[in-house]
Amino acid sequence: MDLNPHTHFLHLTNFTYFSFFSEPHHSDHVATTIVETLVISAVFLLSVAANAVAAALVTWERRLLANKTILTLNLFVADLLFVSMIPLIVAVRWTVSWTLGYAACQTVLYVICVSGCVTITTLASISVERVQAILQLQTVPTLNPRMVTATLTFIWAFSAFTSIPLSVFFTVMEVDFPEQERVHICTLKWPDTTGEIVWNVAFTALCFLLPGLVIVVSYSKILQIIKSCRRRLQPRDSHSPVGDSLEYQVSRQDIKLFRTLLVLVLSFLIMWSPIFIITFLILARNFLGHPHISSTMFFWVVTFTLANSALNPILYSICQFKNNWRRVCCGSVVAPLREGPRASRRTQGMHP
Repeated sequence: MDLNPHTHFLHLTNFTYFSFFSEPHHSDHVATTIVETLVISAVFLLSVAANAVAAALVTWERRLLANKTILTLNLFVADLLFVSMIPLIVAVRWTVSWTLGYAACQTVLYVICVSGCVTITTLASISVERVQAILQLQTVPTLNPRMVTATLTFIWAFSAFTSIPLSVFFTVMEVDFPEQERVHICTLKWPDTTGEIVWNVAFTALCFLLPGLVIVVSYSKILQIIKSCRRRLQPRDSHSPVGDSLEYQVSRQDIKLFRTLLVLVLSFLIMWSPIFIITFLILARNFLGHPHISSTMFFWVVTFTLANSALNPILYSICQFKNNWRRVCCGSVVAPLREGPRASRRTQGMHP
């Protein structure tokens, strides 16, 4: 019997909808849920603390909010938005039945996808901005404030628009679990299978593969420029004043930033790939009935992906602000190398 006009009853024998975070009770339900809660709560606390410290280090080190700083801060905002869904996930793991209402059901996976799309698109934008800065050897920001505002607006609007189906088609349904009372689950109910397949493929291509391709092309260009600079400088005497030329300083800073962004991109690809893979496995399960995928498996995949929100600011801060981390953690500071005033002024715009 329908509980309300929006709730649908479905027997498990005909079940083709994935329950996502709702899992039927087992004999060790309490112990398992305690472990899940402790792990995902640790991810939440570490992520909030790491992103807050990283944002403080970026703004403190850069003083003025340059364009690259704003794009970097956008990564931290996306990470914080991502982990903001953890309390809802924990609540569902304990209650099993979805009791959070339709608004929360339509929000959880939508926010997760938006956050992921914002992160990878921002990384792609930073890589393009770095290529422009290196090619033009600009001593001022490569993007003016209007361009930065337009870039951020596009990133968030694009991510929000491409993820809309997750908000529209997620709904609360009533189902029968074996040897249990009827429970409500938050699940994805597409009006037709073709639309589901098209969206899965399109979203993966636009929000994962395309930004990844932009990053690969941009980094390949940066590598070519750096190798070209090194070849031109190689015949010179490393002890001569030319060895400390602007060209060498610029390439050294670019190498540092290149390595930092490369680490961030690799960590994103490694830790977000499982959630894309399991999404296609769920799609196959809905149509074919196999492979078997449990909500517990989905939970741990999402938790692994959530851990990327804690890892990103840690990796960025360690790579870019080693001395600041020593000051925060150990109370010691390593004095940076002195640069001439001319080199400092000319390279100031090249720092991340």
